[in-house]
Amino acid sequence: MLDPVTVSTGQTYNRTSIQKWFEAGNMTCPKTGERLISTEFFPNTALKNLIQQFCYDKGISILSLTTKPHSVTAPTVSPGSSAAAHAIQFASWSLARRLVFGTDEQKNKAAYEIRLLAKSNVFNTACLVENGTVPPLLDLVLTSTMQENAISALLKLSKHSNGREVIMESRGLKTIVKVLNRGYSLEARRVAGGIIFYLTSVKEYRKLIGENSEAVSGLVKLIKEGTIRGKKSAVDAIFGLLLLAKNHSKVLASGVVPVIISVLASSDKRYVVNDCLAVLVALAESVEGSRAVLECSGFGLVVRIWQSATLRAEKEYCVSILSSLCVNIGVEVVDVLAKNASVVMPLLYSLLTDGTPQAEKKARRLINVLQEFDEKRTLGMVGSSVMQQRLLQLN
Repeated sequence: MLDPVTVSTGQTYNRTSIQKWFEAGNMTCPKTGERLISTEFFPNTALKNLIQQFCYDKGISILSLTTKPHSVTAPTVSPGSSAAAHAIQFASWSLARRLVFGTDEQKNKAAYEIRLLAKSNVFNTACLVENGTVPPLLDLVLTSTMQENAISALLKLSKHSNGREVIMESRGLKTIVKVLNRGYSLEARRVAGGIIFYLTSVKEYRKLIGENSEAVSGLVKLIKEGTIRGKKSAVDAIFGLLLLAKNHSKVLASGVVPVIISVLASSDKRYVVNDCLAVLVALAESVEGSRAVLECSGFGLVVRIWQSATLRAEKEYCVSILSSLCVNIGVEVVDVLAKNASVVMPLLYSLLTDGTPQAEKKARRLINVLQEFDEKRTLGMVGSSVMQQRLLQLN
C-alpha cells in the first residue's frame, strides 16, 4: 500500500485497488459492507508518510516499487486485506516508538499523525492503544508545544474501551484534569472535558472522577468560560457523573445549577439547551437539587423553554423538571403552575398525544394535580395532607 486513501466509511485502502473496486461497479465498502454515499476518497497522508519513512529506514526505493516491468504483474494490496492490517500495526508501533525516542518535533508530529490515524476507524484506534501510544501521550500532554496534538490524540483513543482503561491504569486522570483546569488554550480544555465524558461511560470511573474535586470544579469552570463546543463537552461530562447517585451532592456543591441556568438563558443552540435540561432533570430529582433550581429562577425559565421547544426531548425534560419541583417543593410550585394554567395546560395536553409513554404518564398526573389543586383552593384545602399525598404520586 503505497498510496493510501480513505473512503466515506473511514476505511483506508490502496488508491489503485479501491479505484478498480469502484470501476467494477461496486458501491459498498469492501471491509464493512456498508453502502457508500459517494465514490470520493481522500489521501491518508499520515499513513502515507509512515510507509515512506519505513521504506527509507529499510533502504527500499519508492520508485522501484511504483515502477513495474511489463513482463511482471506486481501484486497489489486488496481492500481490507491482512496486508493492510499489518501496515496499520507497523504504523502504530512506529508511532509509539517515536513518541518515546524521537526529538520534540518528531514526538509532536507523531501525536498529530495518531490523531489522523485514530480518526479513520476503530481498528486503527485499537492498534494504536495496543502498541502503547497512550502512556507517552500522557507524558507529553502538559508540554505547551505538544499539548494540542497530544490531548487531541488521547481524545480519539479514549473513544475505545481499551483506551479508556489504559488512561486510568496509567493514572492519566490527574493529568487530564490538569489540562481541564489549566490547559494552554480553551480548545485543549474542551478536549480534556471530552475525554472525561468518555471516561464517565465506565461505571467504576464515575466514582473516581466524582471524588476528584478539581475534576468537577474544572467542568463547571469550562461551562462558564468555554466555547459552545466546550460548554457541551463539560455539560455532557457532568451528566455522565450524575449517572452515579453518589455524585449528585458533589455536583450540586460545585455550584453547577446557576451556571447551567445561565447557559440555558443565553444559548440559542438547541443541542446545548437539550443537554443542559437533561442535567437539570437529574439534579431536580432530589430536594436539594429542586431548591437550587428554584432559587436560581429556573422555574420560569423552564416554562419559557417549554413554550418555545421544538424537540420532543426538550418538552419531556421540561415536564420532568416541573414534576420534580412539585414533588420536592410542594404547594408553592403547584400554586404558581395553577396560576399559569392557560400557558401550562396546553403544553401538558400536547404531551398526551405527542409524548413517550413515560412523558404522557407524567403529564396526565400533573394535569390531575393541577385540576384537583384548583378545586381544593376554592375550598381552602390546598395545604391538606391529601394534597401533599397527591403530589408524591407524581413520582
